[in-house]
Amino acid sequence: MVKKVILTISGFLILSNSFGQVQSAPGAVPDGDRINAARTWAKVNKPDSAFVQLFKLVQDNNYIYYNYLIIISEFNTLQSDQRWDEVIGRTKKNYFRIEGNLDLNLVAILDSIYVDDQIYRIQLNEVEKEYGFNSKEFGSLWKKIIPRDSVNLIRAKKFIDTFGFPGLEVIGSQGITALWLVIQHSDIRTQETYLPLIKDAAKRGDLNAGKLALLEDRVALRQGKKQIYGTQITRDGASGEYYVQPLLDPDNVDKRRAEVGLGKLQDYVSEWGIIWNAEEYKKKLAESESKKMK
Repeated sequence: MVKKVILTISGFLILSNSFGQVQSAPGAVPDGDRINAARTWAKVNKPDSAFVQLFKLVQDNNYIYYNYLIIISEFNTLQSDQRWDEVIGRTKKNYFRIEGNLDLNLVAILDSIYVDDQIYRIQLNEVEKEYGFNSKEFGSLWKKIIPRDSVNLIRAKKFIDTFGFPGLEVIGSQGITALWLVIQHSDIRTQETYLPLIKDAAKRGDLNAGKLALLEDRVALRQGKKQIYGTQITRDGASGEYYVQPLLDPDNVDKRRAEVGLGKLQDYVSEWGIIWNAEEYKKKLAESESKKMK
């Protein structure tokens, strides 16, 4: 049933690269290293060591992404410990101190939407590596994700119909990301409807241009066009290999990616074991289009 699902892990890989963009103190250990260390300690049932890393994360690095910490499955065992509430509380203080005087009610609504969108998606990569793409474990995750997406879409539409598409000064960066994620994971009609709002958010600086690029690529492909930035990766159902979906002007893709703040395509596709070669890609794309013509 999921032979050709688009596997950018729809937002998560991009998000994971954006966590930790807050300026850390000089000499501070990078956010990702702290989080990975805490995950490792939690996984081997060493909560004291895990909390050492988490407290250093929020104290030394001014970490703000409390929603991300909540959805990390390894931290489930820590959540019954009173220190967990302290970690999340301090992270939220960092967030509101850095992002400003936000609307707490709207932030709470979008926090819930964000967690529902990401809590199972964040597990997809590791489950696939451990059990395989066609495993029941991988399939069961998607069975959890799909109904949540349907409910989330209703909630997000109601939010936008009621409150519009607020800016950073109202709902903060995590709130903006939550709305983008739901639209990114919705049907083509919804994406076409809300794409202008996403573009406006990017123009006024409320949304990262790279996130807009992901949505634009997805919409283009669904409209039967070629993607622009090469953000959409899928898997061949027969060979099991991942590949970049049809891409416009492959020779200049890195220039276009740089314009929206994305790194080189090779760095991006290496997540799926793809070696990017524009010349080879053009040949395969031409062959594929030729077969479709016949």
